[in-house]
Amino acid sequence: MQAFLEYVVKGLVQNPEAVTITPVEREGTTVYELRLHPQDVGKIIGRQGMTINAIRSLLLAGSAKKGLRCTLEIVEDKPAQ
Repeated sequence: MQAFLEYVVKGLVQNPEAVTITPVEREGTTVYELRLHPQDVGKIIGRQGMTINAIRSLLLAGSAKKGLRCTLEIVEDKPAQ
């Protein structure tokens, strides 16, 4: 599932080299933490969240087919002050 997410997200952003996806296990569910260039966050979220919701739907369907539970979160790293 991680390879699938990387393929989809890197195809949508302007800075694919900045994309990192980290799987984290939480209560029997794999949460994929997506970190990307701040300039690309809006592209992944899309208008009214349409793009991120579509990616999450694909992830949910693909993982259910394999008997897994997965979700996706965008992690925005705050710059140090």
